[in-house]
Amino acid sequence: MTTEEAASTPRPATPPGPGTLRRRFGALDGLRAIGALAVLSTHVGFESGDALRGPFTGPLARLDAGVAIFFAISGFLLYRPHLVAMVEARPRPETRTYFWHRALRILPALWIATVLAAFLLPHDRQVGLGLYLRHAALIHIYFDNHQVAGLTQMWSLATEGAFYVLLPLLAWLLTRPGFSSRRDVCRQLVVLGVFVVAGPVWMAVTATHGHPTSGLWLPGYLGWFGTGMALAVWQVARSEGLIPDGFLGKLADNPGTVWAGALAVFALATSPLAGPYDLSPSSAGQAATKNLLYAVLAMLIVFPAVACVNESGEPVAVRILGGRVGHFLGDISYGVFAYHVIVLGVVERLTGQVEFTGRFATLFWLTLSLSVIVATLSYRLVERPIMRRGRRDRRFDVSPSPTDVPAGTSSRKASAHARVKASNVKP
Repeated sequence: MTTEEAASTPRPATPPGPGTLRRRFGALDGLRAIGALAVLSTHVGFESGDALRGPFTGPLARLDAGVAIFFAISGFLLYRPHLVAMVEARPRPETRTYFWHRALRILPALWIATVLAAFLLPHDRQVGLGLYLRHAALIHIYFDNHQVAGLTQMWSLATEGAFYVLLPLLAWLLTRPGFSSRRDVCRQLVVLGVFVVAGPVWMAVTATHGHPTSGLWLPGYLGWFGTGMALAVWQVARSEGLIPDGFLGKLADNPGTVWAGALAVFALATSPLAGPYDLSPSSAGQAATKNLLYAVLAMLIVFPAVACVNESGEPVAVRILGGRVGHFLGDISYGVFAYHVIVLGVVERLTGQVEFTGRFATLFWLTLSLSVIVATLSYRLVERPIMRRGRRDRRFDVSPSPTDVPAGTSSRKASAHARVKASNVKP
């Protein structure tokens, strides 16, 4: 959902409470930016060597947990419309529109990054056109020797792309029995809990067996997406009065307590329990532990941003994440993710930086500054215009149902509301 679309979303006329469903969660923009910053930091830490040795080795190495935050946000925002459709007794999100909007959001920046990596960074002789095309199609993780300079972070986008493809079927299976009672809520939470357990099991097995890249495939990360999906189940059920507030409802007003718990989990993840800091292979137990800790960490970080029934009841810290700066950074966060490894490679070449020789601060600030500039230009000049034009395509237009537009909404606002409901969020 873009900032402009979010601004046009009608506010509910009724007081917040059971039966009042929120339409957007602005704080997730700020969290998306934090996830991108974490991923950028861990890559700079590795290239400088500070993530491998020194006083900040553990935290820098484990900031790859930003990927888990991305996955949890995607799970929440992409699964929630299916639940809302169930409780509002209207058709499910249209699959063709969903895929079209996902393609509009992720492919332009992906393809630009692929071209930039091919022309701006040196590569081995065996890296040919076919390997770049695999990256452009997000299928490279299913092949041996898939690494390409400037695109090493794209494994997570390929995994997320697999989740995009699976989601419509998964949502249909999970919501087919209905979503109108506490029993339905519990059933879904149990299934999603299995996802959280299945991820570590998959990672434990693939740490010692299986295809060399199987540790990058979707089954190992279903738990990370599942945490976001579980939050969607809880949030919609709570809004509709299907479950009581209970302990989680009380935590919703205390984000500091939840984030303190997330910090404790992150500290545990920086220990040897989660495996080595370098690229050495992990044991089965270490791979499973790291995967599970990241799932819990992502859930704790995202929970306060989605817990309140309505935006006016959000704690101050959550509202700050969803402010103007948070919206802007959320808009460009995907671009920062897509381009920062290329920018880092160019900065290293221009400054004569030798890998693993330090200078973390210099590399970090140059990479961050230039990545924000490149991402902003990409979003304003390419990504946003393409999304706007693509979403105006009548072939993929979804008209609002009578229950989907608040009473008294003008036709212009109804059209804007329909675009918001039809569109999905950026990764």
